[in-house]
Amino acid sequence: MTEQSELKTIGLTPAIYCGDQPLFHVSCNVPLGDALAMASDFLFLAKKLTEDAAYATDTDRHAWAAHYLTAMSKAVVDDAVKVLNRDRDNELASKRAGAKSEG
Repeated sequence: MTEQSELKTIGLTPAIYCGDQPLFHVSCNVPLGDALAMASDFLFLAKKLTEDAAYATDTDRHAWAAHYLTAMSKAVVDDAVKVLNRDRDNELASKRAGAKSEG
């Protein structure tokens, strides 16, 4: 299994669509811990913005900012899940291959 410190984003996850095309993608080769820390920061800010949006009746800018931050956070988390599942799937495939060669 790959060491946790070696895991990096794979950059396959899109975020924020314009029409039918994604405007942004998660960048590849970012250490997973750093990427998830950034997603956590985005979510913290989005939470604060949604609290502000609940009280601001004159504008929706807080809600839209929170919407975009959560979309970017979701893309980062989804990309991390793809990395972790890929790593797990590779480990399972290796175990199956080893079991077949022994059997």
